[in-house]
Amino acid sequence: MSAQPARSYGGIDAGERVRVRRNQLIDAALGIMATDQWRTVTVARVCSTAGLNKRYFYESFDTLDALAAAVVEETARHVSESAVLAFAMSAKKSLQERAFQSIDAAVRALVEDPRRARVLFDAVSASPAVLAHRAAVVQGLATILVQHAREVHDVKLERDSLARVTPAFLVGGTAEAIMSWLNGTVDITLEQLIDDLSTLWLITGNGAADHARRRLPEEKP
Repeated sequence: MSAQPARSYGGIDAGERVRVRRNQLIDAALGIMATDQWRTVTVARVCSTAGLNKRYFYESFDTLDALAAAVVEETARHVSESAVLAFAMSAKKSLQERAFQSIDAAVRALVEDPRRARVLFDAVSASPAVLAHRAAVVQGLATILVQHAREVHDVKLERDSLARVTPAFLVGGTAEAIMSWLNGTVDITLEQLIDDLSTLWLITGNGAADHARRRLPEEKP
């Protein structure tokens, strides 16, 4: 028996409708996770929040953990793509300007929808598997956000331990600063936050690179 072609409704084919419903579920889950209610969530609640029939959940996800993992991945992807695009578009500018553009894009991607920052950096009640997945995704995000800085330094510096410690230090501190700003404990404007974070990234990155250069072993002729 030949397969029936997917029907189109209102000019939207079946594949696109599945994608739209998947995004609705991800958005609903993002809100629930950001308010730290994921531990007690049910498929029925997610679907109700998304405005979908429960049967549509399983066309995109097998489990709630799979949905939570998708939320984390989509959130990190949005932030990393924003930062990488900003860095690429500022190719002819100075290092300081490129750093500012990248940090500006990443921070705005997180705070324009505070749920993103809370899901990536704040406490979220979830299964150990989801929390482990989040840690891995954030580590990947850290690598993406700092890799452009290595373009201006000797690749040999990657042998230094600072090349592994500095990214974690910067991303962890940046996450804490963003959460403090969102929670109102850092009383400055968004523009000041971005400028201060950009300054700290440059100072720390340049300082770590200079120190690593000084302790490189001399190459044998």
